[in-house]
Amino acid sequence: MVITSEMVKNLRDLTGAGMMECKKALTESNGDIERAKQILRARGAAVAEKRAGRETKQGVVEAYIHAGGRIGAMVELNCETDFVARTPEFKQVARDIAMQIAAMNPVVVSREDLPEEFKAKQLQLFREEALAEGKPPQVVDKIAEGKMEKYYQEIVLLEQAFIKDPQVMIKDLINEITAKTGESISIRRFQRFELGVDGNK
Repeated sequence: MVITSEMVKNLRDLTGAGMMECKKALTESNGDIERAKQILRARGAAVAEKRAGRETKQGVVEAYIHAGGRIGAMVELNCETDFVARTPEFKQVARDIAMQIAAMNPVVVSREDLPEEFKAKQLQLFREEALAEGKPPQVVDKIAEGKMEKYYQEIVLLEQAFIKDPQVMIKDLINEITAKTGESISIRRFQRFELGVDGNK
């Protein structure tokens, strides 16, 4: 299939990836835009993995206040250099993540932030639920683990589906900006506020 400049431009507009990366992904996917987006996402994850562990002491604190002023969120998004922290793309990702926090109310950044005893207790609750529903004992563990994965997608910020595009997880957004900038990017912390609700997180 012939990859036209219009197709490359279209993919670039959708993903923000470089022209050559878009062309390579389209060639690899035989012109299939959705498949090309997945290829770019996978490459972003590979770049992010290589960059993991690098110090991220620069970045921005971004806030989002929902219309009406009843819910708000703040997030600290880190990168390696002040140069990247000042780019519009980086600031937009930070804003999108703050909006995600306001809308979806995650509890932690990553599942590693959850105490082991909390995870064990929750898994046991899902096991007991499955048994109470009359599920055969040999499949109870599998059902509990499946429910645990779904639970992580609700409470763990990096594993939530992005509200602007449910096909993309928040960790995919981080991987994409990592691939674009060539820097290690991380969400350090966040806080969510809801009017009249104590213990916001």
